Amino acid sequence: MSDGFCAPDQGRRPRLPQPAFCMDNRDSDAFSWGVMEKQVTKLTSPASLAVDAVLVIAFFVYMYTVVSTHVPSRSHRMILFWGAVCSACLTLVFWLALQMFRIVIKGQREASKGLR
Repeated sequence: MSDGFCAPDQGRRPRLPQPAFCMDNRDSDAFSWGVMEKQVTKLTSPASLAVDAVLVIAFFVYMYTVVSTHVPSRSHRMILFWGAVCSACLTLVFWLALQMFRIVIKGQREASKGLR
């Protein structure tokens, strides 16, 4: 019994009733890797990784200089620690935004060339 979302059971007779969801159906092909579309081009190159690394390190240093002055402590260790922790969190968000921006730009370029 196929519900349109799960692959039909190809001649196999399950002992239990057919599950309602694909994730409950172990015989389903819906989550197999062969069904997914293959990636044609790589999204990163060694040069883009180097540029990302330089931008992320520069952003971390800049954010540390901004954030460390706002740590409410007189202990130098606490200022270093909390400044670095806060800067790391903000840097991870910056890295994620940078990756999303890169993917959007790549998608727009491919769309304008008619590749998609």
